[in-house]
Amino acid sequence: GTPLALGLRHGRRFAAPELLIVECANILWKKVQRGEVSLEEAKMAASLLERSDIELFGMRGLLAKATELATVIGHPAYDCMYVCLAMSRNCRFVTADERLVRVLHQKAPREIANLCVTLEQLSAGSN
Repeated sequence: GTPLALGLRHGRRFAAPELLIVECANILWKKVQRGEVSLEEAKMAASLLERSDIELFGMRGLLAKATELATVIGHPAYDCMYVCLAMSRNCRFVTADERLVRVLHQKAPREIANLCVTLEQLSAGSN
């Protein structure tokens, strides 16, 4: 992860939809294909993720809400799964994707937008 994201790990718990595993596998595959990391490095990263303390949740029950949110804000549904999980767990949605947070604040219902911050905002203590 980025130094900013790693710095925010301490004293916090993390939750993500199981989709995280698939997305990370795809990112690692791309990095190997581009020669950015070796296969061994990618396997080590995958192993570290599997042993991390991120609590993974099934996506059943989130599909309709994620589809609706994606349609309302005009953003891919897979990102909206993370937002909908945060809503269902009543916790903060934190992302490095500033564009996504901006779109959520512009187009999503206030109760959703209020849960969403960027890594930089959280680091700065603004939320």
